[in-house]
Amino acid sequence: MRMTADFPTSRGPALMGTMAKHFGHKIPVAVDDRQAVLGFPMGDAQIDLRDGALRLALQASDAEALERLRDVVERHLLRFAHREDPGALTWQPA
Repeated sequence: MRMTADFPTSRGPALMGTMAKHFGHKIPVAVDDRQAVLGFPMGDAQIDLRDGALRLALQASDAEALERLRDVVERHLLRFAHREDPGALTWQPA
């Protein structure tokens, strides 16, 4: 199962780096200049840099795992982006 969301931000590289560094202490993380892939026990999260946004793509084996993954990724991103006064993300099935 998959879902995606876009997070508008002018701080995309910094936020992606913060997410990768934070989770890199706990789970496998692969990062390059344009994306980060976070390997959680319940599934994978990919963060891609876009012009003026981050694209989040989540993949898990079932709906329950996907929802847990969404919750973890979204809560952390919104906390790290607190200066931008973000609202909840709008997720779409992929």
